[in-house]
Amino acid sequence: MPVPEVRTPVHVEGEVVATKRVGAHRHLTLTAPGVPERFRAGNFVAVSVPGHVARRALWIHRVRASSAFGPTLDVVLEARGAGTSWLAAQPVGARVPITGPLGRAFALPKDAVSCLLVGEGYAAAPLFPLAERLRERGCAVSLVVSAPDESRLLSALEARRAVRSVTVLTADGSVGQRGRVADHVDELLRRADADVVYATGPAEVLRASAAAAERAGAWSQVGLEVSALCGTGLCHGCPLPVVGEDGVDRVVRACTEGPVVRGDRVRWDAL
Repeated sequence: MPVPEVRTPVHVEGEVVATKRVGAHRHLTLTAPGVPERFRAGNFVAVSVPGHVARRALWIHRVRASSAFGPTLDVVLEARGAGTSWLAAQPVGARVPITGPLGRAFALPKDAVSCLLVGEGYAAAPLFPLAERLRERGCAVSLVVSAPDESRLLSALEARRAVRSVTVLTADGSVGQRGRVADHVDELLRRADADVVYATGPAEVLRASAAAAERAGAWSQVGLEVSALCGTGLCHGCPLPVVGEDGVDRVVRACTEGPVVRGDRVRWDAL
């Protein structure tokens, strides 16, 4: 796998130019001069929230090179605490301090191979631009979108236009197949005959996907959600336990050495 290109992030004042609620998620379209131009699939942005020291890390779901507002980026969030609730409530025209793009992006295979993409809830967001990049390289892309219930599925209909096949999983069986990623990923990997597995979502989804890839002899890359106290690596507030290439256990920063890492390098029991 090639080493992803590193691009210097910028800190800008963005503007909310569109906002809509889709199920349990809030989709925001933001201007952030310089960020869309530097974006690679798997990057995130860190948003400053008034009254909070810690920033909020958000996966970039989509970038548009041109619009009536110039280049824009889309993020998807689920209001879980004070910071994300504040951001979800911002109206069109609100100004938002944004730093990005941040983090290590997904590495793309050199050859046209079969890829399985697995994402749960809003954290599936970075898999959509990844699927587009893989398709441009001639890769066969199969996508799995999962969620606890239908309201927290992300863009399942949109996905069908971009990939070879889409599998929908819900824990409660409200739409698609009933069950969780761990229940189905081995069979889905076998059906896709995947050489590479990419996964985003909660730790249990990432662990199950990485383990299935290892059993099948495939590569895996996982995108871990980052608790972005700063988002730039300065505070060392997002420790990620891994095994280095030399076989030595160490702790790296999820926001800089990650959020995308090889699935077989994460020390899951220590995470």
